[in-house]
Amino acid sequence: MSNHTLAVVLGIRPDVIRASIMLDLLRASGEHDVKFIWSGQHYSDNLKDVFFREMDIKPPDIELQCGGDTDAAIASSVIANVYDALNELRPAAVVFLGDTNTVMGAIAAGQLNIPVVHIEGCMRSYDWRMPEEKYRTVIDNLSDVIYAYFDEYKEQGVREGINPDSIVVTGNPIVDVLNKYYYDRADRYEELASPEFFRSRGIKNGEFYLMTCHRRENVHEPASLENIFSLVGSTDRQVYFPASYRTQRVLKETGLSLPDNLVMVDPVGYQEFLLLLTRSHGTITDSGTVVEEACVLQVPALQMRKSTERPQVYDVGACVKYDPALPDEYPIRDVLDNLENLWGKTWDNPLGDGMSSQRIVSDLLDRLYGDRFSRHKPEDYHLDINRSFRSDGLR
Repeated sequence: MSNHTLAVVLGIRPDVIRASIMLDLLRASGEHDVKFIWSGQHYSDNLKDVFFREMDIKPPDIELQCGGDTDAAIASSVIANVYDALNELRPAAVVFLGDTNTVMGAIAAGQLNIPVVHIEGCMRSYDWRMPEEKYRTVIDNLSDVIYAYFDEYKEQGVREGINPDSIVVTGNPIVDVLNKYYYDRADRYEELASPEFFRSRGIKNGEFYLMTCHRRENVHEPASLENIFSLVGSTDRQVYFPASYRTQRVLKETGLSLPDNLVMVDPVGYQEFLLLLTRSHGTITDSGTVVEEACVLQVPALQMRKSTERPQVYDVGACVKYDPALPDEYPIRDVLDNLENLWGKTWDNPLGDGMSSQRIVSDLLDRLYGDRFSRHKPEDYHLDINRSFRSDGLR
């Protein structure tokens, strides 16, 4: 009997956002079974449950409790817990999205000889300080099928020796998500953008910057973190900062003095975040997802990173760069002026046509019903592997 069960493993807020439409499409079509597994990497209500509610996503079928005090401990926990879940389910394939600790579950799938599918594959920042860069490299080389957003990502994978026949170019599903959850609900956001909404948060509509900051190479490097808040404190605008709990903990432990123009709050839901983003004067962020959202929504962005796996936002002039590790190369006044100068400008959307989720799901289901996931049989390799299978030469 054919196996028509797909496991989808997610673990953080951006995963839920990007996969939301794909989950709906998978569950709405065919005679297959979709098992949604949550790794537990994000576990609080405003980092997890609020997104399920606001995006009408059915809660996970299986919730794991992966955790630890270090990246190594979290990754080990993911491997062990995902192994147990997949060993019981034995799906036809397991789908991962993104590049955080959660995708280390691909190692468990590989150990069980369950085909691995990676959505958001072959992205590269070539910055080895980033934990995600290691995770991307590992899962892409374990994957049987990779959905890469752009041709340049596919080329990056091929240069590393990944079989080009395993990589499908789809466009970026963040465009689909923003069409559904923002543009199709624009009237609702107009209603929510009341004077009281902004007054209760101590900010003025259209006059503040929205900030996010969570990357380890920023938050856990004291000099970089200090440079970031020096940048933020140098603008005359208010800066509204929904801070991750880890960032809040580090700020408390270090005792770093925060600028007077900063309003720091707990993380917010997706609807509130999109409302803040679209009513801001721009965003100051180190998040790859946020700069994509800002690009699609025509919001000026300043990205606080040495390198990026999403250079398209720079290609169309939607984003300004600041490297917190090299402040002398990015004078604060120049950077803030460049951000201000983006206000009122428009740019083409370089990320997709709004059909990426459908492309991914259609290809997934074709493979599921055609039993075409596995790409690790000897005959699947595009390189010459004959020496590994040579005879002993004694006959």
